[in-house]
Amino acid sequence: MNRRIRKSSRNIREKFGDQHRFEHWYVDNQVYFITARCRDRFPAFGSEEAKAIFWDRFDHYAAFFGYVPWITTLLDNHYHTLGYLKKGVNLKFFMQRVHGSVAKLVNDLLPERREDFWRDSKGKEYFDGCIRDELQCRRAYRYTLTQSRRHGITQSYWTYSHTHKQIELDVGLKRAIELGAFLEDVPYKRYEDRNESR
Repeated sequence: MNRRIRKSSRNIREKFGDQHRFEHWYVDNQVYFITARCRDRFPAFGSEEAKAIFWDRFDHYAAFFGYVPWITTLLDNHYHTLGYLKKGVNLKFFMQRVHGSVAKLVNDLLPERREDFWRDSKGKEYFDGCIRDELQCRRAYRYTLTQSRRHGITQSYWTYSHTHKQIELDVGLKRAIELGAFLEDVPYKRYEDRNESR
C-alpha cells in the first residue's frame, strides 16, 4: 500500500553533500518510535516532581492528539516511546505541546533555567521513526522496556516505576498488522546496509 508521506525539516534541501538531511515524517495509520534527550544530557528529570510533570503532560497530549503509547520509558535526561498514531500530522503538534509544556514546567523547578531544553546543537529536538515491520517493532519495544537496566538504574526493568507499559507487545502487534500500520513499502537504509554486508 502506498501512503502519502508528509515531511518537515529545518532546511528545504533534501541533502547536505551526499548525506540525507534529518527530517520528520508524518504518516497516517502508523506505528512510531520516538526518542528525545535533554540538551547536553542534562538530568532535568532527576527528581520525582520533574518526572511527574513529564507523565502528566505526556499522557494529556497523547490522549488529545490520538497518540496511543504501547510502552514509554523516562530516564533522568531522556525518554523513548513506541506507539500508534492514526493521523500523522498530529505528531508535530503532539511533540510541540509535550516538549513546550514540559520544558516550561520543569524549568520552573530548576535552580537555573535551561535554554533550548530539548534542542541539540544541530537543532534537533527529537527523533521519530516509522516502524517498518514486526521484527523492528519487537526490537523497539524491547529496547524501550529494558532502558532502566541498560542504564544501571535497576537490576530488573520490571521494577522501574517510570517504564509505563500500556499495551502488551503481542496485542499491539496483532492490531498493527490488522490495520496495516507498518511502513513496509518504504525502504529503510539501515536494513539495506545490513543486507548488503551479508
